[in-house]
Amino acid sequence: QVHLVESGGGLAQAGGSLRLSCAASGRTISSYAMGWFRQAPGKERKFVAVIGSSGGSTYYADSVKGRFTISRDNAKNTMYLQLNSLKPEDTAVYYCAATMGWGDRERDFGSWGQGTQVTVSA
Repeated sequence: QVHLVESGGGLAQAGGSLRLSCAASGRTISSYAMGWFRQAPGKERKFVAVIGSSGGSTYYADSVKGRFTISRDNAKNTMYLQLNSLKPEDTAVYYCAATMGWGDRERDFGSWGQGTQVTVSA
C-alpha cells in the first residue's frame, strides 16, 4: 500500500489561491490513479478530482471545474491540486487518495492521506 502525506493547506481569502501537494512513499505512484476528496465540517467527504496514472486523463466535480487543476509528477512521486478563485464553501479538509483503478467514489480508493485543512475567508 502506498503511504500518502498532504501539505500546502492553510488560510486564504476568497478569490485567492493555494496549491496542495500529496507526497507518496512506499511505492511508486506511476501505476495508480490519484484523487482528491474534501470534507467540510459536519458533512460527508466528497469527490473533488481524479487523474490517471500517466496524467493524461482528469475528471472534476462540477463544483470545482474551471477553478481547480489536478496534476502529478511521477518522477517526484507527488500529486498536486491547484486551487484558484477560492470560495468560502471550499473550506474543508482535503484528502489525497490512490487507486489501482479509476473512480470518483470513496470506495474506489484504497490508500488515503491524513488530510490538510483549507480555510477560505470571505
